[in-house]
Amino acid sequence: MRRFAEEWGRAVYPVSRTAMTRAEFEDSLVPLAARLRDALTADPFDAGAAREVGAELARAHCADPGALTAVLGVVDSSLLAHCPPGHGLDAEEARTRCSRLQHALAAGFACALRERTLAEQEALSRAALAAQAETERALHTSEARFRAVFEGAAIGVGIADVEGRIMDVNEALSRMFGTGPHEVKGRNVGELVHPEDSPEVWGLYRELVRGDRDYYRVEKPYYRGDGSVLWTDLSVALLRDAQGRPQYQLALMEDITERRLLHERLRYEATHDALTGLPNRTLFFERLDRALDAATGDVRFGLCYLDLDGFKAVNDSLGHAVGDRLLVAVGERLRSCATAPAELVARLGGDEFVALLTGEHALRDATALARRMLTALAEPVRLDGRDLSVRASIGIVEGAAGESGAAEVLRSADITMYRAKAAGGNRYELADADSDARAIARHSLTNRLPAALDNGEFFIEYQPLVRLTDGTVRGAEALVRWLHPVHGVLGPDQFIPLAENTGLIVPLGRWVLQEAARQARAWHSEAQYGEGPCRGPLRVNVNLSPTQLRWPSLVADTVLVLENAGLPPSALCLEVTENALIGADEEELRPLRQLADMGVDIALDDFGTGYSNLSYLRRLPVSTLKLDRSFTRGMQRAPADPVDVKIVEGIVSLAHTLDLSVTVEGVETGTQAEHLRMLGCDTAQGWYYARPGPPERMGTLSLVDAAS
Repeated sequence: MRRFAEEWGRAVYPVSRTAMTRAEFEDSLVPLAARLRDALTADPFDAGAAREVGAELARAHCADPGALTAVLGVVDSSLLAHCPPGHGLDAEEARTRCSRLQHALAAGFACALRERTLAEQEALSRAALAAQAETERALHTSEARFRAVFEGAAIGVGIADVEGRIMDVNEALSRMFGTGPHEVKGRNVGELVHPEDSPEVWGLYRELVRGDRDYYRVEKPYYRGDGSVLWTDLSVALLRDAQGRPQYQLALMEDITERRLLHERLRYEATHDALTGLPNRTLFFERLDRALDAATGDVRFGLCYLDLDGFKAVNDSLGHAVGDRLLVAVGERLRSCATAPAELVARLGGDEFVALLTGEHALRDATALARRMLTALAEPVRLDGRDLSVRASIGIVEGAAGESGAAEVLRSADITMYRAKAAGGNRYELADADSDARAIARHSLTNRLPAALDNGEFFIEYQPLVRLTDGTVRGAEALVRWLHPVHGVLGPDQFIPLAENTGLIVPLGRWVLQEAARQARAWHSEAQYGEGPCRGPLRVNVNLSPTQLRWPSLVADTVLVLENAGLPPSALCLEVTENALIGADEEELRPLRQLADMGVDIALDDFGTGYSNLSYLRRLPVSTLKLDRSFTRGMQRAPADPVDVKIVEGIVSLAHTLDLSVTVEGVETGTQAEHLRMLGCDTAQGWYYARPGPPERMGTLSLVDAAS
């Protein structure tokens, strides 16, 4: 039976659908083979056992059409071979019984296979019906759930076809628009446009309905039924059919109107001045950057930088509250001057305002705007019963987009505005590249000044003061120079005003005084022993700036310098410009009186340029008048200018009457020197005698006509 089962298995296993291994399958066939053997030899003979074997094979997943043929072939060829006839059976009877067993096996196999097929079909039918019922229940549940979500959603939901026709909207969306659902349904999405729609919104929409995009999200405004604006956070998704073709568009809308208004309010507060309501520097720089970054250089811009003249006096005298009200009034007037859409007036801070415009004729328009602003400010502002006059200085810069950055443009405008102030104010000036370069150079020198003093970059040259009666050297004026590492030797006119503005003039002036006193002491020592080029006592003249004059420790510093140098006070002369003393009261003159009482000479420099009352000389603690060169130029050649002669003659007479000596600077010819000697001037200095130089050249006079 084992060998029969093995042959049976080899024939049937390849066409079976069992999950058993081949060995397991052959083991399952052994009892079936035994039943066929027993049925073959049973007495009386009954083929029913074979029918059951066929049914068993069908139930054992041997359901392939080829399986039955293989089974019958093995039974026909091997059953009698492995179960030889016996028990009184002859060969013919055994063959007949074998055939009947095959027929019965086939019948049982077919019957079982039919029953199994019917059962499977029934099961499939029941499963299909159950699945259909479940699908219908799920679809109903899904539709009910969708409808519940659709109707109860707090955000607006709308469905439209790919042609843009609105098919359905929920209650929330209707409330947003302030209309009923029937007023929205049937409309086309393309009708819901708004002027503030960005260009990309409808581009995204067209991509979606074409099927090139499945989703987009934007912020979009709509008009409500009452004409007000509804701002929404809009999300639109494309719904496709089973074949992937665009079928519907689903829109989700969230009302963000309040958030948008809050954002706009915060944006307004961040970009507008709280006092005047004008755009502030943040918004101004945004607009300026946009104008300068224009894609084409054909775009031109104009900028007016305005600063009020004398506004600090208003705050100091009337208070900041009045100053703020004045700024509000100024802001209103300037706002009214910006008549074109492309003109922006902003407040940068304090009393600084700026106007920006763009256009083909930017320079012409900016100049016209500056005139309008000056005209608007010309009428006094009335506050608390008083009229406050308003003056302003304006710097105008014009250029093409892409040529300069915002910082460079504003710097040029600022420099130009200060040129307008320096020219008297209440006017405008146009930007000039050379003026900007000079201002930048001055700024560079100002920044370098502190380090220059620490690094010993300053030195002093001396110009002899010659007694006109005998041509001997009476003293020398100390003239400070700056040996700049880049620009070379700079004269005092190039850096003294900068030092005056920054306050560095005090330590610089102290250093000049110390060096000059030390050099004067050296000359005194040389004269005492007859070793130097000079004979007799020499004094040194040192310039005193207005800031030094008001410095609290001026007297103490001067005394300390003289003591450290071992120099008598009479060897020092301090030169003070006439303008610095005009209008000075007794408190301001006290330091000079103290120094004069000590024996220090005080010279009134640039006399005649300050338009002071000559009687004012009676109360000044001065011992010398230093006549400005403008009065003596007419004497450089013979014959001398009679007007200049009369002026100098009168000044010398007045000075000598007041017991003051007279020094003339800027002497350049021998003729000029002779005229001044004859008019009674005491001392002189200038290129005729010697140019400023090192101290060892003090005794060497050139006596060369510099004017020739």
